[in-house]
Amino acid sequence: MPTLEDFASAVAARLPGDWTSTYERYTHYEDQYPTTNRLWDNGHVSDLASTYPLEHAAVLRGPEDQELYVTGRPLCPHEVVVAPLAPDRAGIKRHHFFGVEEPSGIAVPADPVRATAAITRRLLPRYEQARLEVLRKMKEEPEPPRRAVPARTDRVITLARYADGVIGAPYESIPPDARETLYAHGFQYHPHQSAFLLPVAYEDTERALRIQSVAQKLAAKGIGLNLRYTPPDAPTASAPPAPPAAPAPTRTAGTVHRR
Repeated sequence: MPTLEDFASAVAARLPGDWTSTYERYTHYEDQYPTTNRLWDNGHVSDLASTYPLEHAAVLRGPEDQELYVTGRPLCPHEVVVAPLAPDRAGIKRHHFFGVEEPSGIAVPADPVRATAAITRRLLPRYEQARLEVLRKMKEEPEPPRRAVPARTDRVITLARYADGVIGAPYESIPPDARETLYAHGFQYHPHQSAFLLPVAYEDTERALRIQSVAQKLAAKGIGLNLRYTPPDAPTASAPPAPPAAPAPTRTAGTVHRR
């Protein structure tokens, strides 16, 4: 069985196009990071690199900046793993890889002829497809897409989730043109609390859907909606003062009549 260095050189000589091989030896576990951090793999090759100290590897470099990482497979002395490295061209940014399926690596026999056939047939086509997709996105989306800033509004309703589980807001804080929307989605006006409240009879999912619908309807009217949680120890509205106690009856001096 050839050494890894000789194996990689033999594979590079057989791959289609002009390929070269560079051998790397790692003195410390961390020495492999600069290369293995670029593994374009979501399977066993990246798992292997994060689990084992690899000691050595080789990087094959081919046409149009193609790169393949080659290293031995621990516990399988007659196999080698080969995985693509992510393109490292100027202008390529992280968002260009979003949505592109990783080509991932494969295990091949430690025989250069058989390994080259497997790499050419199974790995290079999907590597090329993924690489071209990233380059296309680099040209079409040089900068990450940014979400539009929502329109500012001076009118905002804040709903509170109170300690007893009720969600609502004081009546005075609800603009008149928003009250019908709250009514239509299950909020009820409680005069003795002077508030619009969503009953606790609704389950959490049902209440979330109603609040989401309220937010959408209010947004069409230029009204924002916030939801805040009131801590259990937050002060609540004080109860109205109790009426003064009736004065105790008093006795007045008088004449006692006897029969």
